[in-house]
Amino acid sequence: MNQRGSFQVLILHLFFIIFKQGEGENSDQWVCTPNDYCVIDEAANVGDVKRFESQHDCRLSCGKYGAIWPMPTGDCVLGHERIHFDPWKVRFNIMANSSWTKQFLRETNRIFVSNIIKECLRNCTVERSKEILVRVSVNSTSLTLDWESDESYKLNIRTTGAATFVDIKAETVYGARHAYETLSNVITGSAANGLLMINSARIHDRPIYPHRGVLLDTARNFIPLRQIRNTIDAMASSKLNIFHWHVVDTHSFPLEITRIPEMQRFGAYSPTNVYTRSETINMIKYARLRGIRILIEIDGPSHAGNGWQWGPMAGMGNLVVCANQKPWRSYCVQPPCGQLNPLNDNMYSVMKEIYEDIAEIGAPEETIHMGGDEVFIPCWNATEEITQKMLATGFDLSLQSFYKLWSIFHGKNVESWDEVNQRQFPYIKEPKPVIIWSSHITDPEIIENHLPKERFIIQTWVASNSSLNPMLLDLGYRVIKSTKNAWYLDHGFWGRTMYYNWATVYNNKIELHPNVLGGEVCMWSEYVDEFGVESRIWPRAGAAAERLWSNPKSGSYQAQYRFYRYRQRLISRGIRPDAIIPKWCILNENHCIKLSAIVSHFVAGKVCFTASRATTEAHFKKSLYHDRLFLDFESTITSFTTHQFRGLIKLP
Repeated sequence: MNQRGSFQVLILHLFFIIFKQGEGENSDQWVCTPNDYCVIDEAANVGDVKRFESQHDCRLSCGKYGAIWPMPTGDCVLGHERIHFDPWKVRFNIMANSSWTKQFLRETNRIFVSNIIKECLRNCTVERSKEILVRVSVNSTSLTLDWESDESYKLNIRTTGAATFVDIKAETVYGARHAYETLSNVITGSAANGLLMINSARIHDRPIYPHRGVLLDTARNFIPLRQIRNTIDAMASSKLNIFHWHVVDTHSFPLEITRIPEMQRFGAYSPTNVYTRSETINMIKYARLRGIRILIEIDGPSHAGNGWQWGPMAGMGNLVVCANQKPWRSYCVQPPCGQLNPLNDNMYSVMKEIYEDIAEIGAPEETIHMGGDEVFIPCWNATEEITQKMLATGFDLSLQSFYKLWSIFHGKNVESWDEVNQRQFPYIKEPKPVIIWSSHITDPEIIENHLPKERFIIQTWVASNSSLNPMLLDLGYRVIKSTKNAWYLDHGFWGRTMYYNWATVYNNKIELHPNVLGGEVCMWSEYVDEFGVESRIWPRAGAAAERLWSNPKSGSYQAQYRFYRYRQRLISRGIRPDAIIPKWCILNENHCIKLSAIVSHFVAGKVCFTASRATTEAHFKKSLYHDRLFLDFESTITSFTTHQFRGLIKLP
């Protein structure tokens, strides 16, 4: 038998062992080991070790952080006993200083109970459950949610006699809301006993970064409201607080602008593929109750085409140029083409009307994302209308002149945005900064000539080893990071891009710097629609959520079992996350992946490890090239340096 045949026999043998060992799934004798693994106790009735009826029950208090996701940044002390939790026996006592904060917290109570009921495996009602009193104290009367908002909270649980007291203290309603999410993490469903909750806890928590987001593109492919709500629900469970809505692009303009109905009339894929004004308002309210800002992006000057073509018919000239031009490679970076006309004053008037609509439906403190990436200079240079006006007004046709034209575009739109906000919200004294993508004009050598640092926040989409971020920070710019080789969740499904598994997402560490506001994972929708978007985003976005909330020094290996439980909670709440590991490996902690955090940086996809003492480096390499499912590691990988890993794992 040749070497490949021997390896396949080994795989079959391993599968037999795996499924044989997996028969203990329904055992009710789970224990937490000294290494914080929840495992089935082989000696079920021996010793005085604490036993639990299920793996989820065990996970509630196994390890310092139990099943809490994201991990708290302050004190975290969890009790090891359980009480029965009947959601119908919970009483809430709200202590707040305004009627609107009380109403917000009443809605938060309702959402919390609804989520907990979804954890029940059979019947939530248990006769022997204790009375539970949840006391919520919030100091601030403000419902403002921005980068300065205090999202911290303190959560204390104590059980005395026949009652359990849950005390939540927070400065704002958003901190209190986060405390409810943590409270839901110390409760689990039980097949026989309804819901179980730990009997005591002391948790002090606050986020490291104020901007923790998910970008969803709904322009390339229309994403219905149901999937957007599910995304927001999953974000809320992860304490993410920014839904970056990339709602329009060259492909379509599905957002209703009541002042200019031509936008969706010419830009939507169909009359049903439109987000109406009332739907958008309701979505903003829905998100806000879950501690989430909706940041709307109106991209320009590039990524604008369909929806803008009606200018000549209305006597307003060409609002957009190069729209749907062919061959597309001559006019844009991706079909269909389109770029706004920066020398048509009517275009700025239309943009101002769009800003009016957005400002009316958003919160007073909210800002806007103005796009600004992938401007294709050859489009403007090939448009006679633009080049003639440039030459007539003292410009030449050099690259620097086009960059100046580009920055003028942004400057005029910022002026319009400021004017709109000053008129609608005159009590807000300081103009709000806007966000744009990194691009040619955010190059550190020229950015100060084009974009004032007090007005523009730069969202960077460069690789983790790029020097752009530190250079922008040195210049005093504020930065939001979307690391292209870790947090672009659309990668791995087109071209030569690589899929980034949850561990790679998790291990993407970002700077602790006053001007690093945080980051976003990005789901561009060229190759995903309503039928696959949830599994494409989740649970990987949750890995970024812990990075942005906690920024732990440890890596994905230490977080994996909490992460598996987090994924299961998403499922209970009606989200459809992707699978990330075989179920056997979840049920048999410490049997499968011991060094996944290392390998995840180099190997795309799902990998399962087994232990063997006979593996050679050559055999390891052969296994990678030809089989790719099982990787021998203990005797080999642990002796490899990171440099050797990089040399080995270069898959064809």
